[in-house]
Amino acid sequence: MFAEFLVLVLLPALLLAAAGWDLASYTIPNFLPALLVLFFAAFALVAHFSLAMAGSHLLAALAALLLGFGLFAAGFIGGGDAKLFAAAALWLGVTDLALYALAASICGGLLTLLLLGFRKFPLPAPIARHGWIIRLHGEKAGIPYGVALAAAAFIILTHSEIFRIAAAA
Repeated sequence: MFAEFLVLVLLPALLLAAAGWDLASYTIPNFLPALLVLFFAAFALVAHFSLAMAGSHLLAALAALLLGFGLFAAGFIGGGDAKLFAAAALWLGVTDLALYALAASICGGLLTLLLLGFRKFPLPAPIARHGWIIRLHGEKAGIPYGVALAAAAFIILTHSEIFRIAAAA
């Protein structure tokens, strides 16, 4: 029951918090990926992960961290996005990493297109009073990629290995 709570409540809550934070401020505080890592450790204990299974999840996180920091170094994503990607990959493991990366890429592309379209039109007066919307609407503003990373995790979560493990625990 605790494993289900971690996968169905805490993981989504932390992903939503990261997406919301990124949307509002273009930052993802370090404590959110740290909590994802901490709660994954609890999940692995409760779900009785073998060393091999834990290792495959750590390998996925390391691969995602290297890819994320490569994208960060190239200026495509922020450092918080790279850490969030790695923390989510820790949960999803090697089994679901490629699907997650693909879903994140598609969600990121769609988010980019939506924001570029949104930025072409003037803001209505009632909306233009909110600082975070004004920042989001800025012509030179970036893309809050944490939103895409969270959306991608939600898209694949119910088809993931950890979802099946949580249901069986």
